[in-house]
Amino acid sequence: MSDIRSLAMACRDAAPLLAALDTPVKRALLNDMAEALSRRTTDVLEANAKDIQLAVEKGVQGAMLDRLRLDQIRVDGIVQALREVASLPDPVGTVTRRDILSNGVVVERVRIPLGVVAMIYEARPNVTADAAALCLMAGNAVILRGGSEALQSNRAIAAALHEALRAHGLPEAAVTLVEDLRRETMVELLQLSDIVDLAIPRGGEGLIRFVTEHARVPVIKHYKGVCHLYVDASADQSLALNLLVDGKTSRPGVCNALETVLVHRDVANDFLPRAAIALREHGVELRGDAATRAVIPDANVADEDDYAAEFLDLIIAVRVVDNLDEAIAHIRRHGSDHTEVIATNDDAVARKFVQSLRSAVVMVNASSRFSDGGQLGLGAEIGISTTRLHAYGPMGAESLTIERFVVRGEGQVRHPESRVG
Repeated sequence: MSDIRSLAMACRDAAPLLAALDTPVKRALLNDMAEALSRRTTDVLEANAKDIQLAVEKGVQGAMLDRLRLDQIRVDGIVQALREVASLPDPVGTVTRRDILSNGVVVERVRIPLGVVAMIYEARPNVTADAAALCLMAGNAVILRGGSEALQSNRAIAAALHEALRAHGLPEAAVTLVEDLRRETMVELLQLSDIVDLAIPRGGEGLIRFVTEHARVPVIKHYKGVCHLYVDASADQSLALNLLVDGKTSRPGVCNALETVLVHRDVANDFLPRAAIALREHGVELRGDAATRAVIPDANVADEDDYAAEFLDLIIAVRVVDNLDEAIAHIRRHGSDHTEVIATNDDAVARKFVQSLRSAVVMVNASSRFSDGGQLGLGAEIGISTTRLHAYGPMGAESLTIERFVVRGEGQVRHPESRVG
């Protein structure tokens, strides 16, 4: 038996123990994980410094390095996320629907854990804690396969989580950290369809496509985040400018950062010069169409590839559109079903924008940076799904459960004539 199969089987054996935990025990476990991680902050930061040094030596830079880096504030954020997940409603056992049929049979739909979740991720050490917390709150065991660039950080965080598991008499296998990071080991993990119930890849498009192509287990994914802001003719331009600057510059290397801004032709002459000044103060490169360059002559030329690009950098594509329909058509053609934003004071325009797009998150007069489980009340997120399966958009603990039918009767049978006696 291979090592990865042995690890996965131990994780599977732990899953029923987690599914049986009641809500107060889960809350106590997650709060104890937060306390353990807080106590071990120095260890985590020292481990992360080693990862950063090795990454820099290997030439890692930009968005990848930003996602890898931890500091006191980010570790505090991970600790807080654990506590927030602990305070969330427990989805397990929730009755989402209850009907009484004409024959008196009671039909309920009840949430239960998935079982074993395999988390495949790169660069983001916070995912180690976030994924573990959300899986545990949903009664699942989790297999964590991080990237080699974050191995030391992931080990340090997992050590804190394991400390809390031991204190509660639970096996460390409930949160299994895979340290054999060979690609063939990952492929084997993804093909354990008799053990793993769901795989969630989180990272660059290349990783996600690799997981999707090699998995024999269900995969929830999003390939990239090409997020748009449409500035309507009726928009409050100061509001729109704030959304643009926050969405593009607050953290350009994440999937909910803006990559394209579409501006209604009627306000382009007023809005675009202001936008150019504000964005360039943050070092943003503008790439625009001919109409954009007529207003901002020193903007670089945008081609069709730019409008489909996830830059993950201080670069933004700009296009002037004639109307809302043209903006919607552009997003449908170039978008990635992640997050779209409209700035408008016209309720009818906002309603049409929301109804016409199928993206996982649609914002009206709010920053794309709110497209995050922690910001949307989920405590943390295990990923963002643009796969139209049982979960769509930012995924929290509830998205790590499924609904089953529980039927309660008093001896009813389907065919009365088949009764004996």
